[in-house]
Amino acid sequence: MPWNGHREITLQVNKADGNFSSAFCVLFRLNALRKFTGKKEYRTGEVPGENMTDPITWIANWLETILEGIGLPVGIMVLILTVLGVLIVVIFVLAIDIFLVWMERKVVARFQDRLGPNRVGPYGLIQPIADVIKLIIKEDTTPKGADVLIYNIAPVIALASVLIIWAVIPFTPTLVGAEVNIGVLFIVAFGGIGTLAIIMAGWSSNNKYALLGAFRTVAQVISYEIPMVIALLIPVIFAGTMSIQGIVNSQELWNIVIAPVAAAILLVSSIAEIGRTPFDLLEAESEIVAGFHIEYSGMKFGLFYAGELLHALTIGALFSTLFLGGWRGPFVEQIPVLGIFYLFGKAFLVYFLIMWIRYSLPRIRIDHMLNFNWKFLTPLALIALMVTAILDKLLTDFSNITYAVIMLVVNLVLIWAVIMVLRIYASGERKKVGELKPTANADAVLSTFGKDVSSAQETSGAST
Repeated sequence: MPWNGHREITLQVNKADGNFSSAFCVLFRLNALRKFTGKKEYRTGEVPGENMTDPITWIANWLETILEGIGLPVGIMVLILTVLGVLIVVIFVLAIDIFLVWMERKVVARFQDRLGPNRVGPYGLIQPIADVIKLIIKEDTTPKGADVLIYNIAPVIALASVLIIWAVIPFTPTLVGAEVNIGVLFIVAFGGIGTLAIIMAGWSSNNKYALLGAFRTVAQVISYEIPMVIALLIPVIFAGTMSIQGIVNSQELWNIVIAPVAAAILLVSSIAEIGRTPFDLLEAESEIVAGFHIEYSGMKFGLFYAGELLHALTIGALFSTLFLGGWRGPFVEQIPVLGIFYLFGKAFLVYFLIMWIRYSLPRIRIDHMLNFNWKFLTPLALIALMVTAILDKLLTDFSNITYAVIMLVVNLVLIWAVIMVLRIYASGERKKVGELKPTANADAVLSTFGKDVSSAQETSGAST
């Protein structure tokens, strides 16, 4: 069969099952090719449609060829390739997490007119490694009366709950850890495990400040999950699927253009979800002395800190995937590896915006924070969802350009309506503050107090 025939079969197999486009499942694709073509073996780099423009898949094919040459069973080969893929992704993400420490310290230093790390290594690049070494050699303490098992496992769960989300984030058109058709539901489910880790840490520490921080977690994080989940449904409506890869593939035009309201809601609720300023009530040092992780030291505290930084980057990657096109960019179809650079470039831009907000705004009161969620953000998310769902049904037969223009115009009208409502509300609040309040008359006060004092003196004199 000619080369073009091989390429057509590859495309048919890819369309038949999205999992075949995963580097971790390349073994199944090779078996399917053998079944269709009758060819028993493929040499390294000979798989149709794959070359060094997609080095990750090429390496997976090479490893599969080596394992098959050893004579391992198919199940063992799949297990080894899957474990290697998971390890590579985890190591890669944790390495970026170490870099985020340096990046965050440098950025906040510039915001505050300082230099930041500049002593250890060029431009202070080795400073995060020194920090990790310091955390490893610091004393590991456990408070008296703590629930040891839950106390020790909470930091691990906090970091693992963030790492597992990367399993469904597509890096390129051909590289995704687990292509599941309920990817959005997967993210919501496993993202909530981080909240459980914070509650575990606060409850098991035998410390009232840690417990108070855990209680705030219930009030804050779970509350802000509601508008976040509602906002996640809008890209699902546009794509017609909960698959993350499917949502990326559907974004010929970025979703942020046709749904800016949902994008803003997702960003704000996600910042509250990770507990960053101005929503960092979980660890308010001026009120509850660092909150839920007050009793943690050494590397256990380091895991919480690493989980927070990585969670912020994960939010950036998710936001980029759902609203900024994910790995999509120029020439990515011809050179799939470019998708990694496009995805992380967008993710770091969102991460920078999160840092900008964190170091520019003050912490708000917890009652204001909850009022903002229940009285403003959640109703706005519900309205945006209903309007999007109705328009999506009404505009089914319209062209893509007309669909996008109408969606954008409706979102702009919604933004204008929100601004007008906020102006009216602010005007009413200013009137309340500016109203004249009853004040005490100085002469009346003096005369009243004078009568009281004189009568008291007369009473005491008479009794004497």
